[in-house]
Amino acid sequence: MILSAFGFSLMAVCVKLASGQGMPVLEIVAARALVSLVLSYIDVRRKGISLLGHKKRLLLSRGTVGALALMCVYYAITHLPLAEATVLQYLHPMFTAVLALIFLKERIQTSTMLSIIFSFIGLLLVARPDILFGVSKNDFSLLAISAAVLGAFGSAVAYVLVRKLNETEDASVIIFYFPMVALPISLSLLGSDFVMPTGWTWLTLLLVGVFTQIGQIGLTKAMKTETASKATAFSYLQVVFAVLLGWIMFGEIPGLWVSLGGGFILFGAIINVFWRR
Repeated sequence: MILSAFGFSLMAVCVKLASGQGMPVLEIVAARALVSLVLSYIDVRRKGISLLGHKKRLLLSRGTVGALALMCVYYAITHLPLAEATVLQYLHPMFTAVLALIFLKERIQTSTMLSIIFSFIGLLLVARPDILFGVSKNDFSLLAISAAVLGAFGSAVAYVLVRKLNETEDASVIIFYFPMVALPISLSLLGSDFVMPTGWTWLTLLLVGVFTQIGQIGLTKAMKTETASKATAFSYLQVVFAVLLGWIMFGEIPGLWVSLGGGFILFGAIINVFWRR
């Protein structure tokens, strides 16, 4: 999970760099999917197992949800500072709890309720909607913040699906389905907006895929060998990496409101992980 967090943080840096080099978000998603598709195909063939897996409908659902969430996350990364975009991703425990209540009829425990409350307060502090904080108090695009929140929601759905699929599927097959679905979706939506990469942009796009693959492998392996709560605890290092890399690469320093909001979101998530009856 530590390797996964670092891999995803470096991926975010490359996404931001590629966007700064003139690449559309959907093209970055397609490039990431293409690289991951090739690497995943090689990995599955190396193991000598079936590409299609057992629960195909569930695998396709994971791929579709993951692809749409990825588009939202990449949009947020390209339009928000790295730390802000990353910390909003950690709203997913709140969404996971709500989804479990609605669809699985799971009772929300005290720790989960506290997590939801703290996460929601944190979201308000980061987004600072005008209706609560007055006019022109928000420094960030509402569309970008909404994309980050939607990305967190999609991540919550995908997170639950990965945990379920680990019962019957090989980790490499689960990873393979993600880019297999994401590539055609992103290309069809991109259409005529394609921009031919030049120079260092080729390397940047390649690294987006490589670092994503490192992050995916680490995440999927951790979910297979450890309980979800213990594995998730280490993923919060991604916020630390994002703050450091955002400062080093882009000179981004989180402001007071973002720091407070991020603290609430992370505190809520950590309560949910470490709570003991």
